[in-house]
Order: sequence, then structure tokens, then C-alpha cells
Amino acid sequence: MTFDQLPPRRQQQLMAFDRLLTIMDELREQCPWDRKQTMETLRHLTIEETYELSDAILEGDRTEIKKEIGDLMLHMVFYSKIGSEVPEDEPTRFDVADVLHGICNKLVSRHPHIYGDVVAETEAEVKANWEQLKLKEGNKSVLGGVPKSLPALVKAMRIQEKARGAGFDWDEKEQVWAKVEEEMQEFKAEFNVDKGEPINAQRAEGEFGDLLFSLVNYARFIDLNPETALERTNKKFIKRFQYLEDRARANGQALHEMTLAEMDVYWNEAKAVL
Repeated sequence: MTFDQLPPRRQQQLMAFDRLLTIMDELREQCPWDRKQTMETLRHLTIEETYELSDAILEGDRTEIKKEIGDLMLHMVFYSKIGSEVPEDEPTRFDVADVLHGICNKLVSRHPHIYGDVVAETEAEVKANWEQLKLKEGNKSVLGGVPKSLPALVKAMRIQEKARGAGFDWDEKEQVWAKVEEEMQEFKAEFNVDKGEPINAQRAEGEFGDLLFSLVNYARFIDLNPETALERTNKKFIKRFQYLEDRARANGQALHEMTLAEMDVYWNEAKAVL
């Protein structure tokens, strides 16, 4: 299908992408800041933009979501532009076409139930096929694709999802909850809650990690995202604490001079409205 044969909306989308590519070419050539950038200097900015998109999604701010998606698309185009700035015969050279064809080829090969004759009627079957295909492509371990630099909570979720794709998982959520309770008791025993004895910090940390891992596993079983859940709680706490600060300030009080009981009055007010 030629460009002129495409539906009008697809033509508009492609022209918008072409405009971004053109602007990127111009900035890379003419702007001192853009000329100076490397993949390494952009890396931390990309991470920041990703978290800004995450915040916008959690806030449900679709206007901000659109803006942040644009910022991330710019970064992807920027990396692709840098990737093309090596000699034509350099094997590591790539441009945006290589990037897009690469992801398209992967999506086609990883979805044989759409583009082939494999049958997969459930999400679980799709995920299982996905992990098996990755192993056939050369991955030595099902867990090899989990980025090392992921935040620990997200990494725990991804590890468990990938293990499930390989068939290593509990059958029922009740079994997972029993594991949570088991880990809680082990942590409590290491913490010496009842005895008041000195804590072995290293062992207690290990048991606490096991407890968190089991809670993440249970959240996965009941279709909760633990990272999202914790971040929503973080945001809720911030809003309530700032309410407490504002109420205290309005009454001429300083938090460090107030008792916990006095602060609880404002905290309970915050809970009623936030």
C-alpha cells in the first residue's frame, strides 16, 4: 500500500512523525545543546521523563499524559538519530527505521497466535508462549530479561510474572496467602517482638525481604500492581501531611512543638477529606 492509499488519519500520523524526525535532524545539526548530547547524557533525562509519565497516569491527567508521551517519543527519536551517526559500514549503526522494523519483527514473531498457527486463547497462554519464544531466541534464562536496574518492587513483580510464564507458580491464591503468613511469622521471630531482645539486623532484613516478596506475589495473584498501590499510598500520605502542615500553620502552630495527639486531630481531619 502506498502513502496515498492509506486512510487519511494514518497519513496524518505518519506526517506528524516525519515532522518530528525533521525537527530532530535540524536540532542535531544547529542547536549547541542538542549537538552535545550522547546516549549516556540523555539516559538520566529519559528515566526522569518516564517517571513523569507514570505520575501523570496515576493522576489520571490525560493532557499531561499526552505531553509526557511526546517527551518520551522525542527521546526515542534522539537515541535513534545518535545511533545513525556512525559510518554506513559500522555493524552497530542503526536509525529509526531499523528500530521500528526491529520491534515490528519481534511483535510478529512473539505473536504466533495472531501471525501464525499457534493457539492461545487466554492471557496466561500468551505469556507462556512469549517466554518460551524468548528462550528459543537465545535467552539462557527466563529471568534474563529482567533489567538489573529496575526498582526492587517492580523487579519482584517482573520476576514472579516471568517465573509464572515458565510454569513455576502457586495454583491458588490461598496458598500464596499461607506463604505470606509464614513469612510474617519468620520475620516476627527474627525481630524478637515479644522478647525485646537485640535484633540481628542482617537476618531481620532477609526475613523482611522474604515477607515483601511474598506480599508482592499475593498482590499479583489478586490482580493488584504493588508498585501502583504503594505509590498511590505515598501520594495520599503526602496530601494528608501537607494538609496537617497547612492547618497547623493557619493556627500559628509549629509541628515540632506539637504533641502527637494534637497532630492527630488535623490528621483525622485530613483523612475525612482526602
